[in-house]
Parts: sequence; structure tokens; C-alpha cells
Amino acid sequence: MTVTEQPHVLIVEARFYEDIADELVKGATAELEKAGVTYDRIAVPGVFEIPATVRFAIRSMELGAASQHYAGYITLGCVIRGETDHYDHICREASHAMMQMALDHSIAHGFGVLTCENYEQAQVRAAVDKKNKGSDAAIACLRMMEIKKDLRLTTR
Repeated sequence: MTVTEQPHVLIVEARFYEDIADELVKGATAELEKAGVTYDRIAVPGVFEIPATVRFAIRSMELGAASQHYAGYITLGCVIRGETDHYDHICREASHAMMQMALDHSIAHGFGVLTCENYEQAQVRAAVDKKNKGSDAAIACLRMMEIKKDLRLTTR
């Protein structure tokens, strides 16, 4: 890969709440396209599977098996509080795993996992014509990619 090639991002999207995921992806991809950044999408069943999928992509690059080099990662999904403490465990473990991966592997990451009290909150946060948190996650990822380049951790 040459220095002049466009950066490429991996979007990992939890599909448990498909309509919420679709809105998050719509917001994220619009920002990436505006920035001229290409992307791949991988769907996973839920938020808990996001960190492992990102790690699989990183490991594939480490092994030289990857067909694509990812300059950044955007993780999207939604966890809605229910009747048990399952919500607390999923939110804490997924966010902790992604933060640790960002630190351990120096990845540019935009965290777009919604943690909401109810479905209505999730809809407002995901909607591109309202809070547009997918866009926010993409903007964060793009900025972290710039910082890595400024600090000479990457040429892309």
C-alpha cells in the first residue's frame, strides 16, 4: 500500500436492534463518505461480540492474512436497560474491552454504542435527523486517525 491511498475503516455493527443499527450506520457512513474514507462493514449479533470482531481484524493484519489494512474502527450498536443487571455487564465489558484494545494496539476508534434506558431514547440518539450518534462516532474515529498520522504512528 502506498502513502497516497485513501484510508480504510472497519465498521463493526451490532444488529440486535436492526432499525437502530441502520440509523447509526447511516450517520457513520455519511461522515466517512464526506471525508473520502472507504470502509467495510461487519455485522455481529450484539454489542458483546464487537470487541472480539475488532480483535480478529487486528490479528489478521498482524499475521499478514488481512486483505485490507484498517486505519480506524467504528463500533456501533445499542444496549437497552431491561429487568436484570445484564445491561450493566454488557455495557461495562464492551466499553472496557474497546478502550483496552485502543490502548494496547494504538487503534483509532470511534465508539458509537448507545447505552439507553429505553427504546425511545435509542431512537432519538441514533436518528440522523436528531442526535446522530453514528456521525459522532465516525467523526471521533477520523480525528483519532489524524492524531495517529500527526504523531507519525501511521502514514495513512
